Amino acid sequence: MNKRIDRTLSEEDIDRIIEMAWEDRTTFDAIELQFGLKEAEVINLMRRQLKPSSWRLWRARVQGRNTKHSKKRTFTEGRHKCSRQRHISGNKISKR
Repeated sequence: MNKRIDRTLSEEDIDRIIEMAWEDRTTFDAIELQFGLKEAEVINLMRRQLKPSSWRLWRARVQGRNTKHSKKRTFTEGRHKCSRQRHISGNKISKR
């Protein structure tokens, strides 16, 4: 199963999956929808791709986190945006 995943995903896909897995508000369902990997497969990919210390940090961060599972979320959609976001990021287009 793990070898199949490695053969079908490009380096860019693996990098994007790791990035999405680190993001608090990106659910495992979103990763599955986009890349076809179930939660257990994402965990295995992270274990293989990250250094042991980074793996432990990520695993401790993800365990029990409600935002990584869409059914456990207390909100339906959207995300928090700081009122100073435009100033912080230098984004010239404000969505307010």
